[in-house]
Amino acid sequence: MNTPNQPLPSFFSRISIAIGAFFRAISDAEYAARLTRMDDAPAPVAAPTPVPVPVPTPVPVPVPTPLPVPTPVPVPTPVPVPTPVPVTTPPPPPVTLRVATPDAALQLLSLFQREARLIDFTQENLSAYSDADIGAAARVVHEGCSKVLREHFTIEAVRSEAEGSRVVLEQGFDAAAVRLTGNVVGQAPFRGTLSHRGWRSTDVRLPKLAEAHDAAILAPAEVEL
Repeated sequence: MNTPNQPLPSFFSRISIAIGAFFRAISDAEYAARLTRMDDAPAPVAAPTPVPVPVPTPVPVPVPTPLPVPTPVPVPTPVPVPTPVPVTTPPPPPVTLRVATPDAALQLLSLFQREARLIDFTQENLSAYSDADIGAAARVVHEGCSKVLREHFTIEAVRSEAEGSRVVLEQGFDAAAVRLTGNVVGQAPFRGTLSHRGWRSTDVRLPKLAEAHDAAILAPAEVEL
């Protein structure tokens, strides 16, 4: 059988092929049989049995297991906040005011007048006097007042530090003995400069008065005869 691409043999070639086939068919029975079969109609070629295509087995899709529903957490009941009871600050105890008898103050004025002519000095109109005269009178008043204080009082400084030094006032300091001045802000301890040492009397020695003495007479009038 010739293939489509194989050229057909020529006439002389076919004569040569026929003579060769004749002598070979005489000597080779199998070859002669093959030549005989070539003249028979070709047996029908059985159609190829189709190969069954395997049908894929459907893969079962896993159904997701539903998640368990979480048990709701009970919300705690809010504890009611107790209403704060207002703290009442007890009122400060009432200040008991002592009634000061004027006799001691009048007696002290009498002593200043007797020793220092203090009342005369303060009651005088100084505009008519020169500075020199006023200075001389002030010296007499100063000496007399100092004498009264030395004889009838013991006086000492409230603070022992020198004026101008830095001091610290701790919590609970005596506010009656130390007065804060300037920019007073916040709470103790306070730090500041001592501007005045202060004074306190530790002893008083006023003379006793007779029962019939009139303390209102600070200085008796004088009549020269």
